[in-house]
Amino acid sequence: MLDSEVKDTIQQGYRQFLNNRGLSPRLGQKQMVAAIANCLSDDDADKRLAVIEAGTGTGKTVGYLIAALPIARALKKTVVVSTGTIALQEQLINKDIPELLESCEWDYSCALVKGRGRYACNLRMEQHLDSIKAKDAGVFLFEDDQQFNPNAQTESLYREMWDALEDGSWNGDRDSWDTHIKDMEWRALTVDRRQCTGRRCRFVNQCPFFKARADIEESEVIVANHDLVMADLALGGGAILPPPEDCIYICDEGHRLGDTAIRHFGAECRINSTLAWLERIPKQCKGQAPIFAKDTGLIEQLPRIEREAAKISELLSMAYPLLKEHLDSSDDYEGRFRFSHGDVGATIRDIAAQITLQASGWLGRLEVLEDTLSEALSDKQYSVTIPDVEVFYQQVGTWLSGAERLVSLWDRLHRELKQDAIPMACWLKLDDSGGGNLDISVNASPIQAAEILRDSLWGNCYAAVITSATLRSLGNFSTLQRETGIPDSAHFLSVAGAFDYAKSAVVRVPADAIEGNKAEEHTDYIVENLASMVEDKAGTLVLFSSKKQMEQVFDELPNDLAKLILIQGQYSNREMVRLHKERIDQGRTSVLLGLASFSEGVDLPGDYCRHVIIAKLPFAVPNDPLQQALAEWIEARGGNSFFDISLPLASLRLIQAAGRLLRTESDTGTVTILDKRLITKRYGTQLLNALPPFSREIGT
Repeated sequence: MLDSEVKDTIQQGYRQFLNNRGLSPRLGQKQMVAAIANCLSDDDADKRLAVIEAGTGTGKTVGYLIAALPIARALKKTVVVSTGTIALQEQLINKDIPELLESCEWDYSCALVKGRGRYACNLRMEQHLDSIKAKDAGVFLFEDDQQFNPNAQTESLYREMWDALEDGSWNGDRDSWDTHIKDMEWRALTVDRRQCTGRRCRFVNQCPFFKARADIEESEVIVANHDLVMADLALGGGAILPPPEDCIYICDEGHRLGDTAIRHFGAECRINSTLAWLERIPKQCKGQAPIFAKDTGLIEQLPRIEREAAKISELLSMAYPLLKEHLDSSDDYEGRFRFSHGDVGATIRDIAAQITLQASGWLGRLEVLEDTLSEALSDKQYSVTIPDVEVFYQQVGTWLSGAERLVSLWDRLHRELKQDAIPMACWLKLDDSGGGNLDISVNASPIQAAEILRDSLWGNCYAAVITSATLRSLGNFSTLQRETGIPDSAHFLSVAGAFDYAKSAVVRVPADAIEGNKAEEHTDYIVENLASMVEDKAGTLVLFSSKKQMEQVFDELPNDLAKLILIQGQYSNREMVRLHKERIDQGRTSVLLGLASFSEGVDLPGDYCRHVIIAKLPFAVPNDPLQQALAEWIEARGGNSFFDISLPLASLRLIQAAGRLLRTESDTGTVTILDKRLITKRYGTQLLNALPPFSREIGT
């Protein structure tokens, strides 16, 4: 039951926000505020879960924060706003939340929380700078770490970063550094949880990561992302964020949640790459032995670690030809082999059980070594210098992370399938890194996030809100529920956006369009007709489902049209958008050619986008192992994979693509879909009816 005092706070805050911002109330936003307030105040824990689709222009951020913040304070709970992208995280923490609090005259403490990999490690930076000073930059700390010779430019970058950390002008967050940092340059400056010495580190008081974590304890609002939430849940909850039972989760960009969970809980092992780092361990142990010679207890551990690593190598070497045999039998043109129903067979299960047993024992032995080194860091009388202990601690952390990955993958493969249980997707992929270095990638992944989220999140949190502009497919929430395990007891609501779709835009399917599954004819049609569809002195966005088709179309266009085009891959997405806007601002014509990443999260209001052209219906690639495994499971249970998976997913993607057109209430334009299946197939009407209520010109 919503407390009357809290209700008054929400209503007064909303009025002040509108007055101070000079805005009028929006129906969809008011509905959203009311729905969330009632949901979070429900006495029944099973009903404290709201699923709200709010169209573009609703003002979702205001809608969920206005309702959630006062209720969370009254209940002494923490609001965790989880997003699908770093861009939205930063928009929330730097703009949306401060503006809301100022307008409402509210005082809430907020913190932005990112994964450890987004922050520089002071210790690693010191180690690398010392290495550069010693002119020993060819081998970075230890052999299986990021190996590269930093050039003069990289060395200068590291020194500049160090100085900025020292004088406080930089907080160690990768995303706040002024210039682009290459992945390899950045990874060399970070550690994972196993490599971090934690409170024993000499730099713990200056550590960017721990400084960010310190803000959590004092914060009423935490802005994170879906990956971080999944990482916390994988550690049992409460390891990174507050315990789930003390949190009200708001999952913005909630349509990404299922895919994020599946990706996070998947496991992979590259056989030859793993063998390579295991085979380096004896040399690394022997390199540490003279340094730690006086610690006999530690020295005695090293030979056992070497022997057990060798046993794992032997088992992986035995597994390689068995796996290669399956790949050789595959006719998949991308070099993949998927195990039907996730069943890898008795032979692979047996060797997987042996690898799991051996790797688990090795993991335990490594943890003992890690404890030994951890104690050494606290012992001021220890016989080895602290910098040497730190380097070996990080080395052991690398081994531990590798051991955990081995256990995670092979433990899944050795388990026999339970009747009626949802199977894992298990597949092999032949990786060619160039130079004839072939490797076999072994993968195991859940095919749905439903069980993971049901057990780890929905069943443990105090309350949750899932919201996005696109949560329904084919007009209902069924697909979202199946993928994420949201129970029927949740509150489901779809509120309209702020646009008059019928007056602002039209959706077109040309009468002479070609069916998208007729590849050559369809590509020829786009090449012949694209010029006539480009908006003069405004922006046109052309979205493709296939990189191959996008590049083929671009290659065959006449030069006078091609020079107006920015094609994905030519520049970073951000740079493409910047150049596109620059052209429009100069009164020129500009065309963006992009793939799925341009179908969501790209904001091109006004003249920046007057025409969205969707090349073909965005059906999932039929050879994706996860989609294949899910389809196989659904078919085995008597379902229809096309109508249960492919069609709803295509509907969702089509809605997202069409959503690029109208970004503000004054926007106008056209969505053209160049796929005649919308007219010729029975499901075409379903897809059209699921789109926003644009005016229609179908088959004209």
